Order: sequence, then C-alpha cells, then structure tokens
Amino acid sequence: MRYELHGTTMQTLAIDLSRGETLYSQTASMAWMTENVAMNTNTGGGLFAGLKRAIAGGGLFVTEFTAEADAHIAFASRFPGQIIPVTLAAGQSLICRKETFLVAEKSVTLDIAFQQRLGAGFFAGEGFVMQRVTGPGTVFLDLSGEVVEKVLAPRERLLVHAGHIGMQEPSVSIDIRMMRGFRNVLFGGEGLFLATLEGPGKVWLQSMPILNLAEEIGRYLPRGEGGSSGNFSGGSVLGAGAAAAAVGGIFGSLLGDS
Repeated sequence: MRYELHGTTMQTLAIDLSRGETLYSQTASMAWMTENVAMNTNTGGGLFAGLKRAIAGGGLFVTEFTAEADAHIAFASRFPGQIIPVTLAAGQSLICRKETFLVAEKSVTLDIAFQQRLGAGFFAGEGFVMQRVTGPGTVFLDLSGEVVEKVLAPRERLLVHAGHIGMQEPSVSIDIRMMRGFRNVLFGGEGLFLATLEGPGKVWLQSMPILNLAEEIGRYLPRGEGGSSGNFSGGSVLGAGAAAAAVGGIFGSLLGDS
C-alpha cells in the first residue's frame, strides 16, 4: 500500500493498492476509485461488532475495498481539517473521538473504548464512550482544523476545552476540573468544566471542534417567527436559499475563496 495526501484545508487521501490488499472505512467515506476495486459492505465482524461501533459513535456497517489487481482509491475528509496517518505496531492503540476514524488497513481493529472516569465522560464533553484503534497496520484519522501534537511527561497536566481533544495514547488519562472564579463561569464562555489531560503520553489537539463550527453556522441561519434558528416554515424557498448562501459564505471563507 502506498498513500499520498493532497490539499490543505479539505484534504483527500489517495491510496494505491496492490492485488489482494484490503482497506475498510465507515460507510459513505470513499470519494473515487478505479473499477478493479471490489466493495463489500458488512457488519465488520458480526452484528455484535457492528453494535459496539454504533455505540461508540460509528456506523453499524463498514465497507471493505479489495484490490482485484493494482488499483487506486481515494477518500475525502468530511470537514475542514487534517488527515493524520498513524502506523500502529501489533497491540499498539490510540483512543479517538467518535467522528475521527476515516479508513484503515484490514489488520487494524476498530473497537469501543470507555472513559476511565465516569465524571470525565459526563462532564468533560468527550462522552463516556469513545473509539479505540489497535494495530498492526496503518490507520488514517480525520481531525478538524489545524492539529497540534503534544507529548506529556509523567504527571504533567494540560487543561483543555474538551472539544479540542482529537485523539490520545491510552496512557494519557482524562479527568475534569471545575472552572475557578464566579465571573469566569458566568461570563467566560468556557463552560463550567475543563478536561484535564495527564501524562505520560502523546495527545493530538484540534483547533476547530465541529461543534464550534456548527454553532458559528447556526448564527447565520435565518430565524422563524418563533425565534428559533433554522425554522423555514411559511417561507421555505427563501429560508433555504438564505441558509445555503450563509453556509456557502462561511465555508468559502474557511477555504480561502474570494
């Protein structure tokens, strides 16, 4: 397998496969491929395996792509950001956000991962259930915005707005810390809790959480009579057109469109 990343803000991943090599991805991730690639959509290890992925934020089904001869296939990122390739040794794992997994070699296992502490799952914003990818093999992970890598020493701590956590090594623990200061809580806009990452281990931080992007888009959507954003009843054509223009303008700015 040989791969190449193209683009900057909205990247594509181009992979050349030799005969017999197989990749798998979440459904609806493939962008284009040559005709000598065979597709097989299945539960990826049985119904129970599919249900575990669904609980972890993925899909019940995965799609396998097998090269019947030397072949080419490409995958596209789902939001502005970076595609991160990671080659895992046998038994080596990474803990990922629910929307991070893009595609991997068939030897890589995609499984469920639970937060080490209940409080971190409920209050830190990550959710109690996450995804775990385990080698051997290469996996491609889709993070939003720009990516910053940090290596934490043993017992070194980093306070993070939880949406900015992209993925981490299993040795890094997550806990929560309440925001200090009454005015910080009420007027700071950072929420009541921050996630606390504690080393040792490596973390990948993302500059633009998807929720932040969705909130910014929501600010530009027209409001209906009830004052709720995105209510297009009674004027659906004009409302939808305005919404499309707003979303297009935001993404145009993100992509550097004039």
